Amino acid sequence: MRVAIIGSGPAGFYAAEALLRRTDTVVHVDMFDRLPTPYGLVRGGVAPDHQSIKTVTRVYEKTAARPTFRFLGNVCLGRDVTVEELRRHYHQIVYAVGNEDDRRLGIPGEGIARCTPVAVFIGWYNGHPDYRHARIDLSVSRVAVVGNGNTAIDAARILLRTPAELEKTDVAAHALEALRNSRVREVFILGRRGPEQAAFTPPELKEFGEMEDVDPIVAPEELAGCVIPETAGGSQQEKNLKILQSFAARQPGAKAQFSEKTKKLHLRFLVSPTEIMADAAGKVAGLVLEKNRLEVQPDGSLSARGTGETEVLDVGMVLTAIGFAAKRIAGVPYDETARVIANEDGRVVDPVSRSVIANEYVVGWARSGPQGLIGAHKGASAHVVEHMMADGAGLAARELPDHKAIDSLLRQRGVQIVSFDDWKRLDDVEVARGERRGAPRDKIADVEAMLEVLAQR
Repeated sequence: MRVAIIGSGPAGFYAAEALLRRTDTVVHVDMFDRLPTPYGLVRGGVAPDHQSIKTVTRVYEKTAARPTFRFLGNVCLGRDVTVEELRRHYHQIVYAVGNEDDRRLGIPGEGIARCTPVAVFIGWYNGHPDYRHARIDLSVSRVAVVGNGNTAIDAARILLRTPAELEKTDVAAHALEALRNSRVREVFILGRRGPEQAAFTPPELKEFGEMEDVDPIVAPEELAGCVIPETAGGSQQEKNLKILQSFAARQPGAKAQFSEKTKKLHLRFLVSPTEIMADAAGKVAGLVLEKNRLEVQPDGSLSARGTGETEVLDVGMVLTAIGFAAKRIAGVPYDETARVIANEDGRVVDPVSRSVIANEYVVGWARSGPQGLIGAHKGASAHVVEHMMADGAGLAARELPDHKAIDSLLRQRGVQIVSFDDWKRLDDVEVARGERRGAPRDKIADVEAMLEVLAQR
């Protein structure tokens, strides 16, 4: 059985491992990525000050070392090869392309200078080639981050880290220089629902209380009426509320150790942006917020509804972190409502008729939307692989072109294929560059520069 996996992030690697471990079928996996570098979100999304999370790549390296695995980097589906061509060269296709588009607020002023989707900011400080030239203006003192998930927390944390804290990470060199000179002193994380509905996880929230030069601030009235449900072991909701209450109890100035800190992180709840205000130069000058109340829906869920009461938050930058969406790829069915690849439990389907597209599957965020931590994708990808094996009986009998025919096709089009061995050479170069500045690595953020390194054989 020959399988193409499109995307080399966690979900793609977990699918590859589940396929290659099969004892009932010999499976050959070709993993494609549009970048010369593997690991997707682990490389381009995980915050640079969370190095321990990135050690998961050691597991992926073991998968890549299997004899029936190949990595074909610097190959973009829709640009260098079509879906129809993959169908001719492989028995099955797995889309593991993640969520590379951001969701928008849809309010007046969105998109003006210094109003930026958080995906751009994260890509910029992580050295993602798509965002290395992003214009991130850190000359302002106050920033609003709209959203209440870990992505919002990551962005706020990087904005508030000291240069000394950041220098020990693999933050991109261009971002490190800009952050060294940043004038940002206050960040506001804004949630449209209440503290009990916040999506961030306790370890990430707790980290604000352990940072070198940051006071986490929660006004006691923000937590009024919140009841902590006592559960065995403590739920995420319970842990979050306890951390928020501890922040509320230690307001700046109350104790000497907090009053000396120069930066502030404000956590606000039950507010929604309704307009981004511009100054005379057309840049962010403020954010209009509407106070919300929670309403119980017929299904029992809670929904935020505006009260009409507004305020203006004085900020000079807005980062929107309200979710992500899968990009549309030519030839791949797309669900316009869910903004993922159209699928039923991982089987790709026609978005209108919902009929199954034979031998095509989807894993990870491209299947489910942005939910679940990295480790959660292992079981989810293995679940989809079970579908593949159930559907694939007899497929291996279908004759395909020679295994290396896809390589010839790509090279005829002038594509420089990057193998996993090539990536390891890039990896060695980045680690050596990082050692010179006392960091885990110094990423090469330009695709052409990566290819030039590889040309120096």
